[in-house]
Amino acid sequence: MPHKAFRFGVVAGAAEGGAKWLATARRAEELGYSTLLCSDDLNRPTPTAALAAAAAATTGLRVGSFVLSGPLRTPRSAAWEAHSLAVVTGGRFELGLGTGRPGSRQQAEELGLPYGSGQERLDSISETVDHVRRLDGDAHTPVMIAAGGPKARHLAGAKADIVALAGSPLTTREEMAQYVGEIRAAAGARDVELALHIWVFGEQVPPWISQSTGFDTETLAEHDSLAMLRGSVDDMAAELERRREELGVSYVSVDGAFIEEFAPLVDRLSGK
Repeated sequence: MPHKAFRFGVVAGAAEGGAKWLATARRAEELGYSTLLCSDDLNRPTPTAALAAAAAATTGLRVGSFVLSGPLRTPRSAAWEAHSLAVVTGGRFELGLGTGRPGSRQQAEELGLPYGSGQERLDSISETVDHVRRLDGDAHTPVMIAAGGPKARHLAGAKADIVALAGSPLTTREEMAQYVGEIRAAAGARDVELALHIWVFGEQVPPWISQSTGFDTETLAEHDSLAMLRGSVDDMAAELERRREELGVSYVSVDGAFIEEFAPLVDRLSGK
């Protein structure tokens, strides 16, 4: 299967206010990022409002959820939000879906919604995609599913346009290649785009990322972690090309803290 061209996303949030959020959106577009991605947390502005504002403040920048937490919405409600964003952004919205992050159980309870078992949360994602497809009509909202476990990989391969490779930061290249094989098998003849998030860029790990991953740079480097990217621009570009060659990963996202530092790679590799 031919490799897809590289594209890049930046993951941020609107917690620091509208002015900074819109400045981030405009800067992401200026630097050549494909997509501004917004996380989903009940204690921060909802991605629906943030992404609609970002799209209105830019001209061609795509916007996407990274990712909507399944337990925080019913499938029909999530599909409604997604379809609405696809319409008001002129088709620039990408719907990212996941089964939940640490803290999602408590947040679901605050909303009066059931958290559900692992299978129930996967079923909810599947149902959400079905609702989106029905609402789309002749249009097609790209759907990304974060796939960390075998059942999630099978669902993502079967239904997603984009599969975000999730899991432990210490997942080896060999293990990730096996996961990609599972996704491709589930996809069959469908051509899915594979995405990977870079948690650590360079030598420093911001405190909130260290808390999220639970690892420091030394540990990640010792394990040749796919969650890390470091070295010269030439080194990092070569590493991303290696990951595309070996794993098929062409859609790469990075935390908003690194939007400027990562930009030379966006300039060098986007569309290639």
